[in-house]
Amino acid sequence: MTDMLPLILAGPLLRHTNSEQLTFWLVTSRPCTFRLQVWNSGQQLMDTSLDKNQQQVQVGRHCFVQWLSVRPDQPLPLDNYLEYDLLCGDDQQSVAALIPDLCYEGQDRPGFMLKSQIDNLLHGSCRKPHHPSADGLLQVDRMLEENRRDPEHCPALLLFSGDQVYADDVAGPTLCAIHQVIDRLGLFDEVFDGANIADTRALKQSPHCYYQREQLLPANKANEKLVERFFVGARKPIFTSSGAHNHLISFSEVMAMYLLVWSDTCWQGIDLHKCRSAVPAQNQQQYDCERKQIEAFTQGLSRVRRALAHIPSYMIFDDHDITDDWNLTRGWEESAYGHPFSRRIIGNALIGYWLNQGWGNQPARFTALQEKAAAHFSAEGLQDHDRLIDVLLEWQDWHYHLDTQPKIIVLDTRTHRWRSESSPGKPSGLMDWESLTEMQQELIGQPAVILVSPAPVFGVKLIEAVQKIFTWFGKALVVDAENWMAHPGAANVILNIFRHHRTPPHFVILSGDVHYSFVYDITLRFRRHSPQILQITASGIKNSFPATLLRWFDRLNRLLYGSRSPLNAFTKRRRMLIKRRQPQGEEGVLYNQSGIGQVILSEHFDQIRASVISQDKTVEFK
Repeated sequence: MTDMLPLILAGPLLRHTNSEQLTFWLVTSRPCTFRLQVWNSGQQLMDTSLDKNQQQVQVGRHCFVQWLSVRPDQPLPLDNYLEYDLLCGDDQQSVAALIPDLCYEGQDRPGFMLKSQIDNLLHGSCRKPHHPSADGLLQVDRMLEENRRDPEHCPALLLFSGDQVYADDVAGPTLCAIHQVIDRLGLFDEVFDGANIADTRALKQSPHCYYQREQLLPANKANEKLVERFFVGARKPIFTSSGAHNHLISFSEVMAMYLLVWSDTCWQGIDLHKCRSAVPAQNQQQYDCERKQIEAFTQGLSRVRRALAHIPSYMIFDDHDITDDWNLTRGWEESAYGHPFSRRIIGNALIGYWLNQGWGNQPARFTALQEKAAAHFSAEGLQDHDRLIDVLLEWQDWHYHLDTQPKIIVLDTRTHRWRSESSPGKPSGLMDWESLTEMQQELIGQPAVILVSPAPVFGVKLIEAVQKIFTWFGKALVVDAENWMAHPGAANVILNIFRHHRTPPHFVILSGDVHYSFVYDITLRFRRHSPQILQITASGIKNSFPATLLRWFDRLNRLLYGSRSPLNAFTKRRRMLIKRRQPQGEEGVLYNQSGIGQVILSEHFDQIRASVISQDKTVEFK
């Protein structure tokens, strides 16, 4: 079996990379050693065995996550196009030869550029495979194909600000492919505690496996709130599309999902007709429609894989990477973590995030976690599975910063929540006082900062008002009432940080989450030397907001919360002057089109350019 599988199942993804460190993520079908070679204009700069710079994590009989991180003997040159190759195994097979589509036309090896200044970056969030829109990552590939050797136009890095995968909103055909990948790679089985299915085999054989997974949750009286909250996303009228019926449950499902969204290899040999007979009759038409979207998605994956091998990428989770409404309220947490089955579902998605996203952001930051977690992985499967989940849920260092110019600070707005003490149903603050204080210490003394917050710090006031109204009626979960202004403590602290006299004079805030894009210029009212703040939101990479609803929100927001509206006096941001940039050629302020965001930075703050690049056009906000 293993001899029939390609050696490299996914990757390589170029992750945390600077002149003093190179980091790669990939997945192989068998244990493998690697040798890294790097060239600059034909001159070899590195030829290094990675035996001491490799961590290998077995997650199936034929599936090994490979973490490669190496520090060159000499700093790598900046603003030069560097080529690299990974030589795999004892026979030193070139990764470029093993993956024919990995290189751009005219080159024999993949490559990258280390920029001395973050003058051009790409960012986005919310990539849902079965959404009927083009994949924004294809535009990353196009830009790299055209500009990867040009220091002036090559993007320095790619920032993912959340929802890189949708563990809670899965198409039926994707779940079908996931199960075939699990069988092919021998991804490990697991036993469930507190569930009405015994293990992963019973899960797959259950008549509720496709489109009816809410039926598999515990049904006892003590857990009724869990059933309501954990899968309520399928019933939300505004912000969440129906998809929770195929929520991923096992770790093997989560791992297979990552392989399928980042690589074309594991789609080879997949038969999407195979599972249709197991789909309930009332969902078969939906299955057929989703199959067409998934087939279109897979056609671009070789280009997505190529792009991610050529540009350093950084990631942070948001709710859909784990589950919808993740830690939204104290009551949600009490229900979800209070039952062993729901805790397992959340934990499995978090294991997947750590293995496939989190570690690559800054490998050294995860050394302590790796030391604790290593013993839980074996050739027979995960050992003491629940204890591994405990370790990950207790981990406090998912956030990170990059010592670039300007400095980049990436916020964890999910696991450091400021929980409401007055009511379990009120939204939690996105960050608590301690984590906001820590963030402030990172800001002090910086001339300029790029702040990555999955949810916009400065959002659409009308939508926030609607969320507040629902919260008053105890329905915060119905409308995803998680914005920076929803919790008084978190709102006041984050706004006070911007008002502090030692705060950086220039902020660029990059956000996603909301499935539409907008750009705001923010200054402090009545302050002669106000910091300049630019809120740039680009969402989604492959997702969008209901078009008619967003047009109404946009019009009403401009009408009710214009710069001179007296309603602004009742908002927490009343001391802030917010000017909206107009997406060129568009009627409203909120731009509703999937694509990838691009930011061209400048020493002159008012000359910073923000755009969304989609399949059909590029729209700049001016």
